[in-house]
Amino acid sequence: MSAFSASQDSRPQFVSVQHLTSVPEVRSRKGTLPPLRLTRRGRVVLIGIPLVLLAAVLFLLAGFLNAPAKAADSVADLAVTPTVSVTVQAGESLWGIAAAVAPDRDARDVIADIVQLNNLTAGTVLPGQQLFVPVK
Repeated sequence: MSAFSASQDSRPQFVSVQHLTSVPEVRSRKGTLPPLRLTRRGRVVLIGIPLVLLAAVLFLLAGFLNAPAKAADSVADLAVTPTVSVTVQAGESLWGIAAAVAPDRDARDVIADIVQLNNLTAGTVLPGQQLFVPVK
C-alpha cells in the first residue's frame, strides 16, 4: 500500500505505509541514549590535566614554604653592615674602588655588596656619585 507525501518543492512522492508506521518507533528509541563511553583522550582530560595542575600547585607551595629569603627572626638578629661613603672620582670603576677598600677580599664579592647596598641597576658609576662601600 502507498500514500502520497508532498515535499517542499510540491512534487508528489510515494512513501510506503510501513515506513509511516515505523516512524514513532524510531523516535521512541532516540529518547534512550546509549551509555557514555570514556575514550583515552577523555581519560587524559578528566584525570591528567587536574593532576598536572595539582603538581604545579604543590611545587609552588613547596617553593614558598622553603624560600630562604628571610631577613631575620627578630630585630636583635639584624646586623648592620659597616660602610664608608665614597665619592667616585673621574676614571674610577667599581673594580678599582673594591680593590682599594677591601684588598683582602675578593673584588667580585665586594662589587656585589656595593651594587646591593646602593641599589645599582648596572655596573657603571659616574664621577661625583656617592656610594656606600662595605668595610669588612
